[in-house]
Amino acid sequence: MKSNSKKVITFLILNFTVCSIFYYILCFKGSMYKNQNYVLGLMWVPAVTGMITQLIYNKNLKGFGWKFGKFKYLTFSYLIPLLSSLMVYTLVWITGMGGISIDNFTTRQGSGIFIQFIFFATVGLILSSISALGEEIGWRGFLVPELAKKYSYTKTSLITSAIWAIYHYPLIIFSNYNNGTSVWFSMIFFTISVTAVSFIAVWLRLKSGSLWTGVILHASHNLFIQLFFDVITIDYGKTKYITTEFGAGLALIYTIIGIYCWRNSYKLPSLKAYSKANTVQN
Repeated sequence: MKSNSKKVITFLILNFTVCSIFYYILCFKGSMYKNQNYVLGLMWVPAVTGMITQLIYNKNLKGFGWKFGKFKYLTFSYLIPLLSSLMVYTLVWITGMGGISIDNFTTRQGSGIFIQFIFFATVGLILSSISALGEEIGWRGFLVPELAKKYSYTKTSLITSAIWAIYHYPLIIFSNYNNGTSVWFSMIFFTISVTAVSFIAVWLRLKSGSLWTGVILHASHNLFIQLFFDVITIDYGKTKYITTEFGAGLALIYTIIGIYCWRNSYKLPSLKAYSKANTVQN
């Protein structure tokens, strides 16, 4: 256990030390949306530092969950962000809290809405997974299995969510990674969403044994919310308090799903048995 704690601490030190370079560039040298190469670099820091840590202590990259696992868990990972955002944004449009304009999407993308949606729902997921994979190798590939060797599902989810949230805070506070509301509002509801998503992602990771559930969950979230629903939604002034990944809407839906996962954590394999099996699989 002592060695396990050292691994996690080593990973965190390496991770945030390297991340600080990208924070400086993105937070004090310009908009993060105009420096996407550095954003991609930041998202791959957890992967690189997680694999380096694993190689230092274990001399291999086993236990990350490289196999895809059962298709149904990958499907759940894909559908959770899509259906959650569909419920939130549809409610916003129906109640008049926000508007909708398909032209915003088709004009931006240069072709019909149906074709673009199909493209984003398939090829777009692969492209979105390139950046999501970087974070997920670190969080769900390395960190979750290491924490699960020592802590319960609940503690593993909470610790992961805290680290994941802190990883984003510099961009929310010092850069323009927010939805235009106050920094405190963005931080509060982003933290709630990240915590809830962590409970979902950890459940899927431990149940499936695959880090790809986290990759698809993360990629699907970024894809449909940032590149589809946010694009076609018209802001009426208060709209963003409900929509976007910093709004109250997704925070609520994700929390409900997260609670469901927490209440069904008894269905997960024994963490002790999981830990033993995880040292030799993948």
